[in-house]
Amino acid sequence: MQCRPWVCRRALLRTCIFCILTTVVVAQDQPRPTFRTEANYVRVDVYATRDGVPLTDLRREDFEILEEKAPQTIEQFEHISVRSAGPQEPRRELNTVAASRQAAEDPRARVFVLFLDTHHVEGDASRNVQRPLVDALNRLIGPDDVIAVMTPEMSARDVTFARKTTTIEGFLERHWWGERDRIALRDPTEERYAACYPGIPLPGTSTAPDQGIAQEMILRRREKQTLNAVEDLVQFLRGVREERKAIVTISDGWRLFSPNPSLARPLPDAVPGASAVGIDPRTGRLGTNAPGGFASNNRRDCEGDRLTLAQIDDQLQFRNILDEANRANASFYPIDPRGLVVFDEQIVPSAGVGVGSHANPTVLPAEDQARLTARGTSLRTLAEATDGMAVVSTNDLARGLRRMADDLSSYYLLGYYSTRKLDGKFHSIAVRVKRQGVQVRARRGYLAATAAEAAALTTVVTNPAASTGAAAAEARAVEAAVGSLAALAREQPMRLQVAAGWTPAGAATVWTVAEVGHGAGSDDWTGGGQADAMLVDGSGATVATGRTPIAPGASSVRIALTSSTLAPGDYQVRIRTKGAGAIAAANDAMQIAVPAAPNANGALFIRRGPTTGNRDAPTADPRFRRSDRVRVEVPTPSSDAVTARLLDRTGKALPIPVSGSVRDDSDGVRWRSAEVTLAPLAPGDYIIELAAGTGRTLVAFRVVREVGI
Repeated sequence: MQCRPWVCRRALLRTCIFCILTTVVVAQDQPRPTFRTEANYVRVDVYATRDGVPLTDLRREDFEILEEKAPQTIEQFEHISVRSAGPQEPRRELNTVAASRQAAEDPRARVFVLFLDTHHVEGDASRNVQRPLVDALNRLIGPDDVIAVMTPEMSARDVTFARKTTTIEGFLERHWWGERDRIALRDPTEERYAACYPGIPLPGTSTAPDQGIAQEMILRRREKQTLNAVEDLVQFLRGVREERKAIVTISDGWRLFSPNPSLARPLPDAVPGASAVGIDPRTGRLGTNAPGGFASNNRRDCEGDRLTLAQIDDQLQFRNILDEANRANASFYPIDPRGLVVFDEQIVPSAGVGVGSHANPTVLPAEDQARLTARGTSLRTLAEATDGMAVVSTNDLARGLRRMADDLSSYYLLGYYSTRKLDGKFHSIAVRVKRQGVQVRARRGYLAATAAEAAALTTVVTNPAASTGAAAAEARAVEAAVGSLAALAREQPMRLQVAAGWTPAGAATVWTVAEVGHGAGSDDWTGGGQADAMLVDGSGATVATGRTPIAPGASSVRIALTSSTLAPGDYQVRIRTKGAGAIAAANDAMQIAVPAAPNANGALFIRRGPTTGNRDAPTADPRFRRSDRVRVEVPTPSSDAVTARLLDRTGKALPIPVSGSVRDDSDGVRWRSAEVTLAPLAPGDYIIELAAGTGRTLVAFRVVREVGI
């Protein structure tokens, strides 16, 4: 298969597995202690230096730990010293995801992630940093540590840890991965912005009313993508392990855009022109760009993104990332690969739109200096606020990277039993060294377990055989829930969501939500449409049917299928939808098992957000934006009280409030319901747990970045 070079390069960035491992651990004159895992036990890794040089002779009595200003007793103490990495060949690579996660959980192994900020590094700089970066990694990463690579185009769920550095070396030596200074726009969304706001003056004017809009939208979108990816990574690393994680970030830094009313300024309507015949990029059909056609749809999409991008507050998100990093015990080591620079922008500004007299204006010196200062400040703040180290404003990158490697080559692993309550809240930690002139960096706090989690851990200790079986069953249930999201890898003309259960009147029912995808073409549904459903049993006989109109402009519909003969067993739901303007119908089918009463199988989603006009709308697409509220509903004949929790993709509970309730529809159907606001969540996979009586349902969904952002 052939592809354009830039497509291949971006695909390689997303799909290559980068990893390496780090350290040989040596205990100092003592046996290697066993770190316990009681609910109130806290591990703290401490980096102690004097004048930038790691101290290796500190003892237990030299340290003092305060939690919420209360002194704690250090129960266990170990000095970890990292020798040189040694040859790559003898290292045993981690061949499975489970093996990589297990290796990352070792408190004596260091965990690294190399974050390549492709949006904010120039091509030449990405090339120049390769040799000092490779040398630093070879010196830094030893045979017991793990490392992974991430870019803004990736999701944290795709991060995989490994031990060998050879893959990273080969990639960095072959590819110019920095794209900040690319001249031609290569992203379809960026191309759309440039087409919507070309910066061409209207007749009789010298300056276009939309001049600079496309460029600022592109730059804001790139920064938003990067910060979203960093936030996603920090959230992911929080669940990897309790001990410190180091994020080596290669970036020029960020301007940290704030709301800009000027970007959302009103623009005069475009001068109407003749309708040109072309191919609708959504459907591949012949059409025109007349009002209401695909060109006007693109303009509407651009306007929606323009208003959204004008309101973003990256400074607020940046502060949230710092807080999350401290909670996750993740430290940033940012590196500006440009070295010591005088100007932030090239002669041709980044993401320029237009040519000649229509091009975006050159950045004035004062503005350029302000941007350069903002980028450097963001990197320094990132390091200082998370106990890392920044390598910025220096042409000797090799020296800075050697300092970083030395800084991480020696640390102390302390453990204590907290005297504070198990309240599920964040507890601050302060570590002090009694010697004079010693600088100490350590985690700033941890998220305490709840009383329920402590009780569960006690069960594990007192009855390990039973708990092992329960843990395995729980892991399988979580894996099955998250595995249901695998189908999201491909777009479909129609998606289905199905649930089966029993009403309070004792009737078995199957509920189906059908949602039209983008592949059907939104023009087909402008005038509404119709959905037909059939429920077919194992013998091929039709048990129940239903027909429901789809309102004009709507994209989803919910249908209930039931009959007096519907009994527990396996069935197939067949759906046919056709828009009023469509030539052909869309068909799909899904298997569903009707369980014995009073149990339920499956769940339905309800979306509420800007895309639904802030009204509840059924959806079959388990992908949601952070601006959405999501409600999950499970049919039930019972009125038992419902409890609900939000879990991460590994099954760990998150401190995000979820409201659980029981509600009755006007038709007598009763639902267990759980609702959560997604604004606090980073992009990634999550699970909503609904429990009532002895019943429990796990429903997975995915939080995605805003459309176009």
